[in-house]
Amino acid sequence: MMNTNAFRSSFALLAMALCTCAQAGTTKPPETDPAKKEPSAMTQHATGIFDVKLVPLATDAHDGKSPIARMSNDKVFHGDIEGTSQGQMLMIGTPVQGSAAYVSIEVITGKLQGRSGSFTLQHSGTMTRGVGELNVAVVPDSGTGELEGMTGKFTIRIENGVHFYDLDYTLPSAP
Repeated sequence: MMNTNAFRSSFALLAMALCTCAQAGTTKPPETDPAKKEPSAMTQHATGIFDVKLVPLATDAHDGKSPIARMSNDKVFHGDIEGTSQGQMLMIGTPVQGSAAYVSIEVITGKLQGRSGSFTLQHSGTMTRGVGELNVAVVPDSGTGELEGMTGKFTIRIENGVHFYDLDYTLPSAP
């Protein structure tokens, strides 16, 4: 297993590599019954940039002997999302260089294209010998305020050190 301190120091690099390598998820969305969808709900697109701050956190289990690293994952969003998020990530490496995995949950609070509220994102990233796959989805029924009922998929890309996001989402029609 990788040395825990060395692993934590490379955590941010691996998370960024996963975001850079994995531009689209590979999981197929579940089949839906068009008759059950709200007739006027349309998929919308939001885009912008975000700043991220990753800070190592203590691992509570295994007396510090666990190969699992934990970090806070706080962001400030600009663009179609104006707000902040707070989250936590868990990550593990393997003895094979370039192979690792992470999961993260974050709650975004602010405005999405003028609508106020919050929603939760679930991240699942895997890197196999340098090839990344990243899936980030809006947690079902996590929307609050004017974002209640939101569903969606979030993608991240990093170019020249700048973090970009794209969010394809659906909201129920306003009553």
